[in-house]
Parts: sequence; structure tokens; C-alpha cells
Amino acid sequence: MATIGLDKLYYAKITEDKDGNETYETPIPLAKAMTADLSVELAEATLYADDGAAEIVKEFKSGTLSLGIDDLGAATASDLTGSTIDAGGVVISTAEDGGDPVAVGFRAKKANGKYKYYWLYRVKFGIPATNLATKGDSITFSTPTIEGTILRRNKADASGKHPWKAEATEGDATVSANTITNWYKEVYEPTYTQPASGGTN
Repeated sequence: MATIGLDKLYYAKITEDKDGNETYETPIPLAKAMTADLSVELAEATLYADDGAAEIVKEFKSGTLSLGIDDLGAATASDLTGSTIDAGGVVISTAEDGGDPVAVGFRAKKANGKYKYYWLYRVKFGIPATNLATKGDSITFSTPTIEGTILRRNKADASGKHPWKAEATEGDATVSANTITNWYKEVYEPTYTQPASGGTN
């Protein structure tokens, strides 16, 4: 079903242990969301045998998230891009800046009034683009755009894989109400039903 809205844009800072495995802090609002464009790049390989394609492998390589937002506050800019807030409260961007990856969550409203919820587990943002224009006869809003590279997370989930995105649709029979209620309380951690143990011989 098509989506008709976008809101509740959050991010969670990441702490890594000595092995690079992520722990997520409590999510906090990033900004008011205007647009979110997500594109994915796949690593692809084809094995040819007997004059045809015998096996095709497509795996997630990386992605790009471009966010149009209303404003980027000083603290958020520091968290996302590595800029520094000086003693006067001024955001200072330097050539050496490089923000740490964060998790990014948001939701998109569907035509039936329900929402589709997302977490991107590891996004590294660059410097936001700013568009400015002089005041003319009509009012034009100038808002920042920030672009980040989406990566798989280092920490394996319970199935031994490395997720890059979690997605849940409100109202689906397989999605519990508790999952939706807690979506922004913490970054969603995948859980899997344990297979039934077999009988003894």
C-alpha cells in the first residue's frame, strides 16, 4: 500500500565494544521530517554453467538515505556530523569533522491511516546541504538536506546475520501492538522463534 506521510524522525547514538558490536542509546528526535529517500546498492554475482545462469547471488552492499528536514539543531548536528559546539554555543564545522554512525528511525503513514515503521541500524552522515535564497515577492522556505550512507551493523542478530533495516507495519497480524508501542523507546532488536526440539531416538 502506498504511503502518504512521513514523521517521527529519531536517531540513536551508537557505542561499540572492542569487537565493533553496537549498543544503542535511547532514541531522541532528530528533526521534523519533510522527505526521506532511500536507495540500496547490491553486490551481485552470477555463476554460469551449461550455457546458462546456474546461480545468482544478490546481497546488500550499502545504501543511501537522503533526509529533507525543517532544521538541524546544534546538538543534533554535532552528533550526526562530528561538528563542535564552542564555548559561545556556536556550531563549528572543520575539515577534520567526521560523525560517528547512528541508528535512524522514522514512520510513514499509509492510505488506510496505519503506519509503516523503520529502523536503519547504522547510518553515517555527511555535511548537510544548505540552500539559501534572497527574499523576493513570494515566500520561499530554505531547508537543509542531510545525506547518509547506510551500512549493515557489525553485531550479528540471534540468527547470526547482520541486519541493516527493520520494518514493521502497524495492523499486520504478525506485528504485536507492543512492538509498535515501544518502537521509539529503544532501537528494535530482531527476535526469532526457536525451532521446536526434536524427539530423542
